[in-house]
Amino acid sequence: MAPCASAPLNYGVFFDAPARRRELEALEKRIAQPDFWQDAEASQKILSSRKRLEEQIETDERLARQLADLEAYFELAREGEDVSGDLRRELDALRAEVDRLEFATLLPGEHDRLNAIVTIHPGAGGTESQDWAEMLLRMYRRWAERHGFKFTLMEFQAGEEAGLKSATFTVAGDYAYGLLSSEIGVHRLVRISPFDAAARRHTSFASVFVSPEIDDTINIEIKPEDLRIETYRSTGKGGQHVNTTDSAVRLTHIPTGTVAQCQNERSQHRNKDMAMKFLRSKLYELELLKRREANQKLEDSKMEIGFGSQIRSYVLHPYRLVKDVRTKHEVGDADRVLDGDIDPLIKAYLAARRAVAKS
Repeated sequence: MAPCASAPLNYGVFFDAPARRRELEALEKRIAQPDFWQDAEASQKILSSRKRLEEQIETDERLARQLADLEAYFELAREGEDVSGDLRRELDALRAEVDRLEFATLLPGEHDRLNAIVTIHPGAGGTESQDWAEMLLRMYRRWAERHGFKFTLMEFQAGEEAGLKSATFTVAGDYAYGLLSSEIGVHRLVRISPFDAAARRHTSFASVFVSPEIDDTINIEIKPEDLRIETYRSTGKGGQHVNTTDSAVRLTHIPTGTVAQCQNERSQHRNKDMAMKFLRSKLYELELLKRREANQKLEDSKMEIGFGSQIRSYVLHPYRLVKDVRTKHEVGDADRVLDGDIDPLIKAYLAARRAVAKS
C-alpha cells in the first residue's frame, strides 16, 4: 500500500476533550464535598458519570495520538521515506478502534455495559434439541473468548443421551449484556441428524434468555414467602467437589415462576448467594420487559419478526447458511458462526434496532 498525500489533520474538529475535562473537574469537586455520601443513589449516579467522562477523555486522547501518528507517517512519505508498513499498522489499529466505538454507539442503554447472565434451554425434540442447545453453549463460549471476556459456567444439567437440559453462564466484560441481548429468543437448527440411523434431516429449537448482572445499587425486593428454595446434588460439568454433596441450589420466585439455580460453587451457601443474584437479575429483566411492552408493539409492527420470538436459523443441510430472520442478514460460513464469530449478526441487529427506534 503506497502512502498518499494528506492535508494536516485538525484534531479540534473531532474532539472536545477540554469541555469534558471541565465537566470532570466539576464532578470531582462535588465528590470531595463532606455531604457527598448522604444520598447514596445520587452519589452512584455521579460516580457513574465520572467513570463515563474518564473513559471518553481517554478515548479522545487515544484517537488524537493515533491521528497524530498517521499525520507524521504521511509527512515522512511526502519526504520520500518508505513507511508503508508502519502506516498500514497504524491504519489497522485506527480501524479497530473506530469499529469498537461504532459498536458502542449502538449500545446506548442504561444497562448495556453490564455483565450478562445467559440461560439456554432446549426446545421440544429430546436429544436433537438438547445437542443443539450445547452447540449454542459452545458458540457463546467461543464468542466470549474471542472478545477476551470472562466466561463462567454456573449451572449445567446434562441431557439424557447428549447435549444439555439447561445451562446458565455469566459473561463478564464491557458491554457484554448489550451485545448478548441481541441473542434473546429462539434459535433454529436444520441439519442431518447425527442421532438418526436413517440420516434424515431434522429441525431443532433452543431458547436463549439474557439478563444484566445487576449490582447492589438496584433494589429488587423479594419477599421470603414468595421464594421456594430447593437443594440437590450437582450433576454434569462441575468442579472437583461439586458432585459429592447436595450443594446445588434452585430458587423459584413463586409469583412469576422465575427459576434461578447454581451448582458451580463448592458450598451450598455460596451457590445460594449466586442463585439469588441470578434471580434478582432475571426479575429485573422481566420488569424492564414490562416497561418496554408498549414500545414493543410498535417495533413488532415495523419488523417482520418480533423481538423475542424465533430470531435466527442455522442451516447445515442441504446448504450451509445462517440467517437472522429479523434483519435478513445472512452469513454463508455457518461453521465460523458456530465457532463464535457472531459479531456481524449482532451488529446488524443492533443497527436495525437503532433504525427502528429513530423512525
